[in-house]
Amino acid sequence: MTMIRSLLIGAFVAVSIAPAAAHVTLETQEAKVGASYKAVLRVPHGCEKTATTSIRVRIPDGVIGVKPMPKSGWTLTTTVGKYPKSYKLFHSDVTEGVTEIAWSGGKLPDAWYDEFVFQGFVAGDLEAGKTIHFPVVQACEKGVHRWIEIPTAGKPSSDYPEPAPALRLTPAHAPRH
Repeated sequence: MTMIRSLLIGAFVAVSIAPAAAHVTLETQEAKVGASYKAVLRVPHGCEKTATTSIRVRIPDGVIGVKPMPKSGWTLTTTVGKYPKSYKLFHSDVTEGVTEIAWSGGKLPDAWYDEFVFQGFVAGDLEAGKTIHFPVVQACEKGVHRWIEIPTAGKPSSDYPEPAPALRLTPAHAPRH
């Protein structure tokens, strides 16, 4: 009986975790305010059992100095735009930068997994304890997933069918004990 109960609990946990694993997510889901951040978007499947052909991510306000990593077999494009305000980056004021990245023209079969990478800096004036989101549109041979839903206060991301990848901001310096 104990073995059956353990198997049932294990199956329940696996089913509970599986939907979250089906989303486009960030590998590292925390970043320090005022520090560099390497974002790795994990793409675990296609759409309607067809291959992914493009990934487009919108960079949230306060993530600056963004540089995407090229991906063999994919065309990389960026959109540069004005920031909502001026930020300090390496002792200089910056007022514009990459606001969107797109990888297109590749083919990631539904049964395969891949990662799309970029780096940037989390502005020092963002508030630790808050969460920012990186909306992603995943286009496939058939269909599209719009991982763009941003949770509202009091409603967990698990309540959304296509939540945007989330990044929790942590203090710039951990307190010493």
